[in-house]
Formats: sequence, C-alpha cells, structure tokens
Amino acid sequence: MAPKPKHLLLIEDDVTLRRLMLQRLERADYMVTGVESWGEAKKVLANLQPALILLDVRLPDANGLEKLPKLKEIAPVVVITAFGSINDAVRAIRSGAIDYLIKPINPDTLEAVIERALETSSIRRSYEFLRDEARRKTPTLIGSSQGLREVRKQIELLAPSQATVLILGESGVGKELVARAVHDASPRSAANFTAVDCATLQDTLFESELFGHERGAFTGADQKKEGLVEVSEGGTVFLDEIGDLPLSQQVKLLRVIETGRFRRVGGTRDIACDVRFVAATNRDLLAMSQDGSFRRDLYYRLSALVLDVPPLRDRRDDIVEIAELFVVTRSFDRQIDKVLTPEAAAILQTYDWPGNARELRNVIERALLASRNEQDIKVEHLGFPQSVTDGAVASNPKSRVELRFTNEPTLDEVRNAYLRIVAERRKGNRSDIARTLGISERSVYRILKEIE
Repeated sequence: MAPKPKHLLLIEDDVTLRRLMLQRLERADYMVTGVESWGEAKKVLANLQPALILLDVRLPDANGLEKLPKLKEIAPVVVITAFGSINDAVRAIRSGAIDYLIKPINPDTLEAVIERALETSSIRRSYEFLRDEARRKTPTLIGSSQGLREVRKQIELLAPSQATVLILGESGVGKELVARAVHDASPRSAANFTAVDCATLQDTLFESELFGHERGAFTGADQKKEGLVEVSEGGTVFLDEIGDLPLSQQVKLLRVIETGRFRRVGGTRDIACDVRFVAATNRDLLAMSQDGSFRRDLYYRLSALVLDVPPLRDRRDDIVEIAELFVVTRSFDRQIDKVLTPEAAAILQTYDWPGNARELRNVIERALLASRNEQDIKVEHLGFPQSVTDGAVASNPKSRVELRFTNEPTLDEVRNAYLRIVAERRKGNRSDIARTLGISERSVYRILKEIE
C-alpha cells in the first residue's frame, strides 16, 4: 500500500501565487488546503491536523509573525516573505519557524524546502520521543550499591502501608525520587503524586496552595480554587523540606493528617480527603522538636515510618551508572552518542559529591556543553579544579602506569613501552596522544610508525 500523502496548509493571500503553489505541490503528491486569510485558517484548523503549515508573513487580517507561536504548536511552520523583508524571515526563525521561503518562489526551491522541513520535523519528533521514552522508562532509583539495595528493600516494606513516611537525607540525594518510588509501589500508584516544596512557599500561601480557597477569601481570589490535597485525592502528597514549614502552618497540616479533613481558606465546611503524606528533610527534626522549632506532635506523626537515604559518597558504585544515565537522557538533541572516558569516570567515582546527585547532574550538563561535537566526555570537560583531578589521579590505581620487563630494559624499550600504553589508552586518537605527551600531532604520527 502506497503511503498516504502528507496534508499541508497554505496561508497566502496572493491569489496567483497561491494557485501556482497549490498546483506544484499537488503534482508532487502533497494534499494541500489553500486559504487567503487568518480567519479562514482558523476555520480549517478546527478540523485539520496538517503535517506542515506554509505561512505568509503579511496577511490581510493579521501579522503572520504574531500568529506563529500559536501555529507552531499545531505543526512545523515555513514562513513566506518578500525579498525586501528578509528580516521578517530571520525573526520568524528565531520565533520557532522551521524554515522560510523568499518571494518570488522558485518551484524547485519550494519542493526542496518543504521536503527538508518535513524531514527536520520528523527527526525532532523522533528525538523528543526517544528522550521522553528514556525518561519514562528510567527506573526511579539508579544504582546497584549495597546502600541503594537497602533503600529498595525499605520501599518495598513501607509502600503497602497507609502511614506517613519521613525520608531523611542530605540535599540533592534524591529524596523526591524515593518518595515517588514509594508512591509507585503503593496501592495509590494510579492516582496523582503531588510534590510541594515547603521551603519556597510563603507562610501566607501554604494554606491556600495545600487546601485551596473559596471565591472572595482574600484580595485577588476571584474564583474558587482546589488545593493540592484535593487534586491528589486517592494519591500521595510529598512535602519536601518539611523542616522549613512555619510553626503557624504545622498545626494545620497536623490536623489534616490526623482527621483526614481540611477546610479551604474562606470556607465554612470541612472536606474529607484520602491522601497519603510523605515528607522529606535534610534537617534534624527530632532536635528541632526538642528545642521548640518544630512541633513535637507533628514530628511523631510524620515519623511513623522513617527511610534514610545514604549520600552519594557512601555508594560510590552508583556514581558512574547515574552519570551515564544523565549523559543518555540529556544528549538526544545533540545527535551524538556521548560516552564517558575511563579517566573521566574514575574522577567522578573518587569525588565526594557534597551536592550529591544534583551536583552530579549539573557536572554532566556542563560536560555535555564543553565537549561540543566530540563523542568522548573527557576529564577536562568535567570542569573540576586541578586540585580535584590531581587528587583523584593519585588515588586511582587505574591511572597509574606500570612497565614490566623480564630484564633491565634500555631507555628506548622503556620509551616505546610507555608510548604503546598511552596510544592504547587514547584509542589511537592522535590529538589526545599529543595532548597527553605534550608534543605535536606530527610527532605522534612519526612515533606511532616507529612503535608499530
């Protein structure tokens, strides 16, 4: 069966040009709907999902550039503009157009631009799909260390319960991932998982965000709003940085946990809710409850079940695995299969990561940018100071070079043995070898010939 022709939408007010473009594109086996105005285009788009939109910048009832943001959400857009208005094309590309055509339009150019635009759009969709699939299929917790295996066991044990869970761990360690894993493994997994950052909500906003408000409850409340507890019915509410929640709001949170009921701001009746609360903090809530900065009764409610997440430095076996995942999930749009070199991986594994997985993610993001079009992510791309890399090299047995001979070697034999090791480690890459040895690539070429 022949492939179904792609449907294009042409928005062009010039009758003669529109007719010529329609004829040419239909001969090229495209289905084309042609309209002369923005008003007609809106009517067509109500019932049509085009593969591509050809948009004249100057329409009788609208400025095409102003409509571009809305249209590009529907389909990729190629703008059409006059020769003297090339700046419009530049602005269109910056605003998200996939390509442009300059009047007068050459028929061969027309077909080439459309073919290229459709191909580019297809590639973009493929990368977006692969990226989203990778993120969707990625397990919430990456790693095989003993510490992480213990966390997984605890999740399996705690997930079926309806009791609140308190997750402890340093900043950036992945407490929200653990909370989501608890939710996903629980009977509530089909309902919403809602995260609330207590550290970013002002005292006056917390109650409104969590419980919602009635119309007219305060200035600006022009309509009723459901809170996060209400929209999470049957699911899980994750309270991150619970130690930063003001005392004035802690009693209100305690009430809903104890009674399963809440009241919207400005409301006059209680509303029943069925949610499970999971909280997380990097602070010592027990000490805070003893000195009065955190309610003791709320602490005991939250800590019915406690899960402690170890820092990344205590599970070094996970570091490279997590880093490689970040490399994969964040490099789809670069169209290069990036990989960590063994030396870069060794540096990552020896570093202590005070910022935990969050810091690791940022380092990988920086390395992806620094490596540009290179496939290998090298030590220099990581952005660590020299003191860190030197310390890592000194402590890493893999970085040492050992030369072994049965008899006392000559100086040339030592030299050649070392050169072979460097060439092997750098996979024969002349520029890398030259950089390691501090010599020119021309010299590397000569040396490689000598030791073959």
